[in-house]
Amino acid sequence: MAHSLSNVVLLFAARSIRLFAYGALSVVLALYLHEIGLSSADIGLLFTLTLAGDAGITLWITTTADRFGRKKMLLLGAGLMVMAGVVFSLTGNIFLLMVAAVIGVISPSGNEIGPFLSLEQAALSQLLSAEQRTRAFGWYNLAGSLAAAAGALAGGFLSQTFLNTGMSELGSYRAVILGYAACGIVLLVVFLFLSPDVEATTAPAKERVLGLHKSKGVVLKLSALFALDAFAGGFVIQSMVAYWFHIKFGLDAAVLGSIFFGANILAGVSALLAVRIANRIGLIRTMVYTHIPSNVLLCLVPLMPNLGLAITVLLLRFSISQMDVPTRQSYTMAVVDPDERAAASGVTTIARSVGAAASPFFTGIFLASPALLAAPFLVAGGLKIVYDLLLYRNFKKADVR
Repeated sequence: MAHSLSNVVLLFAARSIRLFAYGALSVVLALYLHEIGLSSADIGLLFTLTLAGDAGITLWITTTADRFGRKKMLLLGAGLMVMAGVVFSLTGNIFLLMVAAVIGVISPSGNEIGPFLSLEQAALSQLLSAEQRTRAFGWYNLAGSLAAAAGALAGGFLSQTFLNTGMSELGSYRAVILGYAACGIVLLVVFLFLSPDVEATTAPAKERVLGLHKSKGVVLKLSALFALDAFAGGFVIQSMVAYWFHIKFGLDAAVLGSIFFGANILAGVSALLAVRIANRIGLIRTMVYTHIPSNVLLCLVPLMPNLGLAITVLLLRFSISQMDVPTRQSYTMAVVDPDERAAASGVTTIARSVGAAASPFFTGIFLASPALLAAPFLVAGGLKIVYDLLLYRNFKKADVR
């Protein structure tokens, strides 16, 4: 029991450290890439390659983790995070940046990327009872959102502080990216303290596809739907939304950090509130009933006539946008066998990464044209509503609490 509790604490700490780094990076990454000479289209392409590379790395790590060890794979992921941060901070060569984006772990969205989420979810589901799972995932997501919020605030504040000391914009953004690499080193240390309790238990030999057996049909169907949702979300990843506010309203990194600090705080609270709602109406209904209004608000952001209203609508959207996250994670763990959890989480996460990979490229093209500035929000919101309706139609009869 003591080992289980210590592992849970370490996994929550790892989530917080990682999301702090992602949040800080997301505020300055697109601005940094613009300062080193990349165009909007180049930035979008680089983010697309980042997400595509994440899918490949995650596929390999999550489908082999139960054989080679979850702890070893988590350590490998942290090492790839350090490598990506160092390369991005040291070079403006787009070829080297693309290689680091594909192989390494770097988050342009401010959200989870890499193999960490899948392995940590599987470990938490093993360490905790089924009754504790959804609530634990709610707190797990709240911890991540609060950390991402603090990271966004810190990223904007630090870059502005460095500017005030006479450092160039490029130098101030580079300092934040080096901080991202440093967080990866801290993550390595945290994972070293995990005990063997996080490892998968030995399961009977079964014919498997991508680590799945009995549940592969439902997991593949969920994966297809999650890929659609992620493709839509890829149009409005946090770095690109920050860049949009910079283009449209001329906001600097400090103001952008403050906006996303508030946004991520609201997102974290919404994830926790989802647990209570799910206990009453079910996981699928909670996902759909809260997601559709948030996507309507997403469509409204670029239609607002001034900065104040645009920020207000964005924050309203974040206040309900993450209620589907812990419920989605818990539902996936609930409908598969225990020995399929790492693989199921990995496959659905990979589907989301693949789905999200192409859309930032198109966002980069949209943002290069003043006439198309609203397009990323409208396309994302519309496609997400389609996802919600398809999810409800396919899984409302298989809802669980």
